[in-house]
Amino acid sequence: MKKTIVAIDGPAAAGKSTIAKRVAKKLGFTYVDTGAMYRAYTYYVLQHGIDPKDEKACVAVIPQVDIELKPNDIVLCNGEDVTKQIRANDVSRNVSFIASYKDIRLALVEAQRKLANNVSCVMDGRDIGTYVLPNADVKIYQVASVEARAERRYLENKDKGIPCTIEELKKDIDTRDYIDSNRDFAPLRKAEDAIYLDTSNMSIDEVVDKVLAIIEEKAGK
Repeated sequence: MKKTIVAIDGPAAAGKSTIAKRVAKKLGFTYVDTGAMYRAYTYYVLQHGIDPKDEKACVAVIPQVDIELKPNDIVLCNGEDVTKQIRANDVSRNVSFIASYKDIRLALVEAQRKLANNVSCVMDGRDIGTYVLPNADVKIYQVASVEARAERRYLENKDKGIPCTIEELKKDIDTRDYIDSNRDFAPLRKAEDAIYLDTSNMSIDEVVDKVLAIIEEKAGK
């Protein structure tokens, strides 16, 4: 397959990262977890006592935050391995605020575009197909019901030892959906040429197979 860029967008906890990671591995592509970058920034803000709802204060520290994505899903923030910390509930509750700030998005989008410049990759997020990589070869808009997403995130957090309840997760997901869809800059929405994929009643393997079939059809061998 020629150099191919795959964009997978969709709401919070829709399983985008899980699917993107597996698809990239099967195809030998680079996986770019944009959500982890925003989570790392959110973690930095929280660790430094900055109110995530204070846009001016959050933007002011852009020069102080250096985020790197490493092999094996390792995420570094200023050299510190924050891979586990960025999945904590306080980060999940606040990441949509950080992701809504235009200046922060511009800074991270520049890094994301550089990552996709020279290699075949699978990149997932909220605005990959609409804003970050509008010329992506394959665009997929992956969704699932709030109930399905909350159940999946609950099991994921349980495996990682992160305490939570399904009701808390439903509330968090509803809030993130609203913020992501209503932000002024690059809001969550389906690209006109994206394939709509509802995974509510699909297993991970079924979704992976479907996405691989879409990529083969769209990008060719």
